[in-house]
Amino acid sequence: MTITGAPGRFPAGRRVLAYDTSMGDEKVEYYDELAVSSSDSVFGFLEGSIESTTSNEGYHQEGDAIFDDEEEGENSGNSFEENKTFWENQHNLLQATLCRTTSLETGIRNVTKEALKELQGEGHYCKCGKAVAGNNCRSCLIREVSSRLRNAGYSSAICRTKWRSTPEIPAGEHTFIDVVDNSSSKRGEVRVIIELSFRADFEIARASDDYNRLVSRLPEVFVGKAERLKALIKVLCAAAKKCMKDKKMHMGPWRKQKYKQAKWFSTPYERKEEVNAPANRVNSSQISKPPRAASMLTIALMDMHRKPVAVV
Repeated sequence: MTITGAPGRFPAGRRVLAYDTSMGDEKVEYYDELAVSSSDSVFGFLEGSIESTTSNEGYHQEGDAIFDDEEEGENSGNSFEENKTFWENQHNLLQATLCRTTSLETGIRNVTKEALKELQGEGHYCKCGKAVAGNNCRSCLIREVSSRLRNAGYSSAICRTKWRSTPEIPAGEHTFIDVVDNSSSKRGEVRVIIELSFRADFEIARASDDYNRLVSRLPEVFVGKAERLKALIKVLCAAAKKCMKDKKMHMGPWRKQKYKQAKWFSTPYERKEEVNAPANRVNSSQISKPPRAASMLTIALMDMHRKPVAVV
């Protein structure tokens, strides 16, 4: 059973098990998005939805031909029915991508989730002295998460892409985490990308309600194979283009598909596996404070209380 269109809809709280003969008879579970708990919204992927790690990610190819950000296409009509069909298709493509995951991705996601839960606790400070919570001290947070993944046995590294400006997009650079897995000679090398601020990267000020609803279904933290990220970028950039055209807003080059792809897929890129031990984390009460310097008034008062000494 290969998915080429919209997945079926099921009542909230229910799950349907299906066997995909093209994926080695592995179980695939489809959940309605209303059944997702609040804790899942951070990572967005449904833990029980497992696909074979030998999958060819072919389920989105048909949608790629329709919703290509680089093509004007005939799907940006302004009629009510065309608009409704467009957004329904975008939601279905997004769901088809997010509801499937592999055991490799799930393992990496669990380690990342536990690392962020610990690192974002109150009262913890990183080596540079800034509080690690939310988006504060992103570089230290990336380094710590990558270190935890390596300690868990994954080949994790900090990646830095850098690209030059072109007539279509400006120059830029980006830092994120990846894990490269070579455990299976059959499937070859598998690259899993970890982006700690994924949803925020696609948010648009004064966007349409349709676009905001689509983006609200994204995980705050993305953990998934490179092919899965490419599929999401294509869907989201097509949606952003439609949104800004309908709102008669200028679409900045940093919102285009080519720019988003450059952030995570520019080549060559720097991949650094830090072997240093993770930074020591201490509570704010444990941070040493310098001794307070005594003022001249304090010294004078201390002299007044000294016992007089007779001079012989």
